[in-house]
Amino acid sequence: MTDVPRRERNPLEPFACRIGCGACCIAPSITTPFAGMPNGKRAGERCAHLDDGNRCRLFGLPERARFCVELRPEPAMCGTTDTEAMVILTRLEAATSPRTLP
Repeated sequence: MTDVPRRERNPLEPFACRIGCGACCIAPSITTPFAGMPNGKRAGERCAHLDDGNRCRLFGLPERARFCVELRPEPAMCGTTDTEAMVILTRLEAATSPRTLP
């Protein structure tokens, strides 16, 4: 991850991903199978489709996981840096993960 701050945002423009961040492709779990990951993806596991620059090789393709297609970046989950996005998304994953009862 690069940890480059986002430029000043124009409120009329849609919120856009930081190129090379990849936090949303690492921090959350994906519980359904998708191309190349028949068991989904564990939280904190790097998606098999991230390239070395943290860009999705399936972006815009029908093989992309539904979770990914429906996920929309927003300031509350992306923060201002890649590192901040990873912290926020890791906390969100932990807060929304089902707990196993003893």
